[in-house]
Amino acid sequence: MSDTGATDETVEEFRARGRAWLAENMPPLEGEPHRGAVDWPREKELQQRLFAGGFAGICFPVEYGGWGLAPEYQEAFTEESLAYEMPFNISTPTLSTLGATLLAFGTEEQKAEHLPGLIRGEHLWVQLLSEPTGGSDLAGCLTSATPRGDGWVLNGSKIWTSGADHADFGICLARSDWDVPKHAGLSVFIVDLRSPGVTIEPIELANGLREFCQVFFDDVALGRGALLGALDDGWAVCGTMLDFERGAAGGSSPYVSGFNLGAPGGGTLTNTAAELAVALAVDGDPFVRQLVGEHRVLDLVQRALVGRVTLGIGNGALTPAAGSVLRLFSAGAHVREDEIAMTIAGASGVAWASGDARLQDLANRYVTRQADALAGGSIEIQRNIVSERVLGLPREMAPDRGVPYREVRHGGQATSADG
Repeated sequence: MSDTGATDETVEEFRARGRAWLAENMPPLEGEPHRGAVDWPREKELQQRLFAGGFAGICFPVEYGGWGLAPEYQEAFTEESLAYEMPFNISTPTLSTLGATLLAFGTEEQKAEHLPGLIRGEHLWVQLLSEPTGGSDLAGCLTSATPRGDGWVLNGSKIWTSGADHADFGICLARSDWDVPKHAGLSVFIVDLRSPGVTIEPIELANGLREFCQVFFDDVALGRGALLGALDDGWAVCGTMLDFERGAAGGSSPYVSGFNLGAPGGGTLTNTAAELAVALAVDGDPFVRQLVGEHRVLDLVQRALVGRVTLGIGNGALTPAAGSVLRLFSAGAHVREDEIAMTIAGASGVAWASGDARLQDLANRYVTRQADALAGGSIEIQRNIVSERVLGLPREMAPDRGVPYREVRHGGQATSADG
């Protein structure tokens, strides 16, 4: 591959070169590293290996450090990389969601400043969207961005932010105008999480992991260059960012390499129920064989669905909101795959102290399986999106529609510019 990003290789030649490079340079995958405690220095090291080998940023433009190749090349490399340890937690959301959003809305200065660092594995990015009082209503944002000088001051709090305690930057949704309806008064900002006034508190989960964080902003100064997209047009930026997120969660992002929970075949520790059944010597049981067949059908259907939706969005036959179809299917499929795996494992699946890392990881996935129905947007929200934006059905009634957000009541009190 030349230093301009152009290539004379066919997809299959690229695949073969990637296969050989992976075998020589990347460690074999053992278990599901992204479902346990994340080793962030290791993630950065793996991304840096990809960059050094010429396999990072395959679909990102050349001018920002990528290779500028078609999605077919990334898909081929992804398929070859499934058996290797890859920087999943950098791919999602740093590259697949936030890098894609920077490409879509960033100024030339913002893209030149930030995208090369993402691709090289130097910086981790997170989404700063959910709030403690907001639930799934992202537009009900209370975090405020108040003009000051030639920039803004950020105050408020975000929650359920994965990996924020290790991140360098975040893309934050904030309210910039309280005197218009809630969707109209939002803006999106790039926030340096090392700035004065930013406090990050990890949240311990039921399984002992501290994957999520709450982030507090107390008079955090943002310069003019922090605004991503147009002022007060943040809902459009956020909507596109969520489309990218759903595409990644559904397995259709062109920026993800390696084992991906959202991708077809990515739902269980062993990738196939058949391997688990053989390993536990229960593959001759008729009921187990039926479960293996069900798992295989889920995998085949998702592969076909990813192909159909990706093609439809690409040629304009489907709206980008159709990514929610993938997100909705993959969430249900992965929850069911975890249930199938635990049923096949039987009593072995609850033996946490068995010493078998595969079974321990399987049990951990089962305990946390409902996260698949929440991450990337809850399945209830996805159903609304499919019904309204894909099928064209009427929107649900909303009492705050068209009301200046300053007058909308929260917890019995009207909001104010002070939050």
